[in-house]
Amino acid sequence: MSTQRTWKHRVLALSLAVAAVPAALAQDHSQHGVEPEAPSKPPADESSDRGHEGHSGADRSQTDHSGMDHSGMDHSGMDHSGMDHSGMDHSGMDHSGMDHSGMDHSGMDHSGMDHSEMNHSEMNHSEMNHSEMEHGPSPAPSQPLEPIPPVTDADRAAAFPKLTHHMEHPSEFNTYVLFNRLEASDGDHGRGQAWEAQAWFGGDINRLWLRSEGERARGEAESADLEVLYGRSVTPWWDVVAGVRHDFEPGPSRTWAALGVQGLAPYMFEVSATGYVGESGRTAATVEMEYEVLFTNRLVLQPLVEAEFHGKDDPARGIGSGLSKLEAGLRLRYEIRREFAPYIGVVRERVFGGTADYQRAEGEPVDDTRFVAGLRVWF
Repeated sequence: MSTQRTWKHRVLALSLAVAAVPAALAQDHSQHGVEPEAPSKPPADESSDRGHEGHSGADRSQTDHSGMDHSGMDHSGMDHSGMDHSGMDHSGMDHSGMDHSGMDHSGMDHSGMDHSEMNHSEMNHSEMNHSEMEHGPSPAPSQPLEPIPPVTDADRAAAFPKLTHHMEHPSEFNTYVLFNRLEASDGDHGRGQAWEAQAWFGGDINRLWLRSEGERARGEAESADLEVLYGRSVTPWWDVVAGVRHDFEPGPSRTWAALGVQGLAPYMFEVSATGYVGESGRTAATVEMEYEVLFTNRLVLQPLVEAEFHGKDDPARGIGSGLSKLEAGLRLRYEIRREFAPYIGVVRERVFGGTADYQRAEGEPVDDTRFVAGLRVWF
């Protein structure tokens, strides 16, 4: 039994000695600049298996070098192409003299390597293959892929052809006709009809204005007038008007000289104020104000207030001095088209002062509330 153990110990010592010879030769040749030849693999016979009983299941390619100290070794002539460095610690190795030009890094995993202390100053990258390295998206080319041809005279002629007709400004003469109220009414004291219309002809600065207003009740005309005015724009929102007015009803007709202003006040109030001077020193004035409340783009509520004033009594027409009449109404219209809009509403009218006295003397009411329905049309 002791003899067998002694024999095994001798075989194991001999194997270790044989394995140490190539390493010593390689170290000796590296000092002389000679690269040692790779030792040939011994045949896998039974004697070698018995002689390497302790290493029979080991794969030298998977040998763990993690505990070995390579700091003093010179790797300048060694071939690392078949070695697995995944577990080796290279933190203390000096790579300044190593030639990486023939190394293939395509399969190496550098995710866990620390390159902060590596010296890359003497590395030769001239023969490295960077074709498969990812550099991110390539920058856009500074020049077009296809060169832009130069602009020729034919191109300029096609881009700027000769015009046979030039743009023309709109005509300076325009027209506008509006029937603001064209309605029938049913009130406390009977049915009736009423109208209010205006029109202008001309340009943006100078215009000829026509205005008319009247009422009928119980088959008789209660009031009717017509104004012919010259209007001139003094601001973008206001016109000054001057002309004549003729009253057909009530009573004997009257003719007045008229002067006033009309336009759009702040907050979109349409305002018209006109003063009149008539025969025998008579004076009068009317003030009218409208506003439009848009519930939708087509459904519009129109409040309206109108007041009449007279400077002196006119018994022939049943008009007293001061505030003679005040009318307020609400009309809700639906614009089927912008030019055509039916409406319904309610109107309250009352006379004051001497005019109310003349009305009572003739047995006429001094106030009236009526419901109206009509059309608002312009063209």
